[in-house]
Amino acid sequence: MALKEQLLRKIFARQARVAVVGLGYVGLPLAVTFGEAGFEVVGIDIDADKVRHINEGRSYIEDVEDAKVGRLAQDGRLSASADYAVLTACDVVSICVPTPLGKTRAPDISFIVRAAETIAQYLHPGMLVALESTTFPGTTTEIILPRCTRAAGGLTVGQDFFLCFSPERVDPGRKDWTTKNTPKVMGGVTPACQEVAAALYGAAIDCVVQVSSPEAAEMTKLLENTFRAVNIGLANEVLLICDKLGLNAWEVIEAAATKPFGFMKFLPGPGLGGHCIPVDPQYLSWKMRTLGYTARFIELASDVNRSMPWYWVRKVQDALNEVGKPIRGSTILVIGVAYKRDVSDLREAPALDIISLLHDKGAHITYHDLHVPAFEHVGLALESAPDLGMALEAADCVLIAADHSGYDWEWIHSASRLMVDTRATLKPGALSLARSEGGADRRSGVVF
Repeated sequence: MALKEQLLRKIFARQARVAVVGLGYVGLPLAVTFGEAGFEVVGIDIDADKVRHINEGRSYIEDVEDAKVGRLAQDGRLSASADYAVLTACDVVSICVPTPLGKTRAPDISFIVRAAETIAQYLHPGMLVALESTTFPGTTTEIILPRCTRAAGGLTVGQDFFLCFSPERVDPGRKDWTTKNTPKVMGGVTPACQEVAAALYGAAIDCVVQVSSPEAAEMTKLLENTFRAVNIGLANEVLLICDKLGLNAWEVIEAAATKPFGFMKFLPGPGLGGHCIPVDPQYLSWKMRTLGYTARFIELASDVNRSMPWYWVRKVQDALNEVGKPIRGSTILVIGVAYKRDVSDLREAPALDIISLLHDKGAHITYHDLHVPAFEHVGLALESAPDLGMALEAADCVLIAADHSGYDWEWIHSASRLMVDTRATLKPGALSLARSEGGADRRSGVVF
């Protein structure tokens, strides 16, 4: 029986053993999804704490419940290891490692390269390799494929082993769209690769969207997040324009959103954050520069989005000036430092840039975040204020950077002497210099 048919039979019978390399925000939800579909899954990660947590049946990712990990670990369908040698007993390996930007904002695919080189040492006939990490078009066939074929001693892709790209579509904090019910795009290197990969993902995920090649799948992921980055950049520029015109950007955007066709609402804010939207468009922009083409929309949107922390720092400075206070020596309370609502993720969080800029100007920084108890950024170590009411009372100015749903925003606004609200937390029109007279009710400010 051909290797493809053997692997397909294992997949359909849920007898294929699946390995997931990288147990972060992408890898752990994927491992759990495969485990819940009936597959035996082993996670591979160099982080000993993550390996220990999984083997003890505990989750360290907000979107993955302890109960799910515990149940799968107890049933023998989920385990973890730091040793790639477990791949010798696996039929499938999915690569879910980070793909950050380097200091020059060029793609850093070193994690992919190292994973591919190590996997290649254990590649054996009948194995499927899937890359899920976001990257530029051509990575699967130009980076993964040569390493697999060289190390595997002449194995032929599509005949002896199978290779595909299927981009992750994780949105941390979401409850409605999960790894299981979010349509899964995938493209195989050959038709046989396509058939095997579609069967695997179709056995665990509700909808599989097949495209013609790995490059098409790679480009699909970059388009998705470039679309968001460009439109958020437009919304941020609308904010800058409305500021110059004396208009309220949120009022204008909400009014435009009443049109039932031809308009999609994006909101301005403190800048871009997270593991995808600030990073992925730069992968495409970099790739195009290697081909002598400038991706002008991407570059312009990036410039606008990256400038937003400076804009909001100027708003703080202007607000303090209006009441006769310098920014140097003033106490600034930042509420919400995560990159978006209801997560603890600090990756690329614009609040961190805002805090650094304020600190450089001599401000005394405090913060409160329901999901982030402490953090360190460029040498500045902070802990979330233990009492929000006392922190509000002590602050010369409050800046809202993440609009977590657990806060009582009306109370926070009323308890603040001076406020800069990057998220319009009360309603369209609650932009920046909201003030209250003294005597506020000092409740906890948190809704449980």
